[in-house]
Amino acid sequence: MIPETASTLEPTSVGAGRWAVPGNRWDLLDGIDSRSEPPEISVVIPYFENQHDLDLLLTALRGQTHPTSRLQVVIADDGSVEPPRTDALGAAVEVSVVRQADRGFRAAAARNLGFHRAEGSVVLFLDGDTVPEPEYAARLARLPDLIPDAVVSGRRRYADLSAVTPAGLAKWLGSGPNPPDEWAEPTWLSNHYQRTGNLLSVDPRSYKYLIGAVLGCSAEMFGELGGFDDSIVGYGGEDYDFTYRAFTAGGVLAHVPSAVAWHDGRDWAGRTAPQERTPRKNREVMMLAERIPEPSMRGTGQLYGIPDGVVTIDASNWSLGAGVLCLRSLLTVLDCRVCVVGRDQTSRRLRRAFDQDPRVSDRGPESDRFRRERWYLDVSRPVVATSIFADHLAAQWEADVGSLAVCAGGDLIVAAESARYHWRSQRHRSLPAALRDQWFARCRYDLDECGLRLIADEPALDAEFGGY
Repeated sequence: MIPETASTLEPTSVGAGRWAVPGNRWDLLDGIDSRSEPPEISVVIPYFENQHDLDLLLTALRGQTHPTSRLQVVIADDGSVEPPRTDALGAAVEVSVVRQADRGFRAAAARNLGFHRAEGSVVLFLDGDTVPEPEYAARLARLPDLIPDAVVSGRRRYADLSAVTPAGLAKWLGSGPNPPDEWAEPTWLSNHYQRTGNLLSVDPRSYKYLIGAVLGCSAEMFGELGGFDDSIVGYGGEDYDFTYRAFTAGGVLAHVPSAVAWHDGRDWAGRTAPQERTPRKNREVMMLAERIPEPSMRGTGQLYGIPDGVVTIDASNWSLGAGVLCLRSLLTVLDCRVCVVGRDQTSRRLRRAFDQDPRVSDRGPESDRFRRERWYLDVSRPVVATSIFADHLAAQWEADVGSLAVCAGGDLIVAAESARYHWRSQRHRSLPAALRDQWFARCRYDLDECGLRLIADEPALDAEFGGY
């Protein structure tokens, strides 16, 4: 492997006091508190029939250190019989209530509904049973205000707030006594934050460590991602789906431990009966496996409509046999969809040879509301791909490499780029390409070191298939 470039270690100004950073290096803006003035923040609260906790939450928002004149609250009611009351917020903060019909647990749809009423440049999603400390909004909004690509999660602590009143809450948040019966935070979260420097170091699974109950991003980024997947009905998983797409789209992920909010009650594992945990989690995993192609979420051995990556092949001037072997090898070692784009006779014959395989078509990467594939691959010469090549690709995405090239004799054979690099670059396409190319590392391989073999001439398929 020959590293062509390493990612830069400097942030890039994208105008108006905002920045793009290389890779996931949000720490390059340490010491910069905000832009010239505090951001306009919209707090979107998904809610369902829990007025006690909502009163506590609104009381806490009234006491935020962020200027109330630059704070908007949107309560998104997920079908409560009685609409939520907002008098605990007082008159200093703008508040709106939007409602949807009760058609099951639809947190994703409720958050989207609230976002459409939001007017702030930064949007914070805060669950209706979660009470923020006074610095919460200012601290969580800092990175999305400075880095429009940032998607951040605060720290959720756990306590029994059932007996706490709004008056008592105000005393407690004003440096009063500790809350009653604080429970431990999930160790799998806290341990990961410690290992990764609060997600400064990321890998393809980092999306699992952002919590939807205390989530924030720029309104621009939320719109770019298409919001939450409102087809998800039922408790759990909609935040993983959103944060996965944020990471895949080049999001800068961060955990902000100083942005603290208190959940009324234990975490999911602590409040779910042991005999129910595995069945419920299995249902969630299989729902997400349809949507998230990242291997740790779906495993192997099953065909899904959404592939891990998209391969584009122009088979013009290829032989049919070479094309068949190339496609078969790629489909064997990679979770992919293959687009054969050539219009010559060989390309048509190649597509016809695979017309019963839903993974092969003449359609390129599709642009729709959700972008879920993790990588894009262009193959310009027929090759046989082995599991070694698949391992090389996986290692690049593990290291957050943006693109790689495979060459033979000076000719480019295969070019790959991560969706993270592609979509972040597209968002900032007004900047020079040479500058955007520095945000992620690029690598180059020689053909003979990465598990690819060129196919010469027209191979005999009967011999290849028959093993003789």
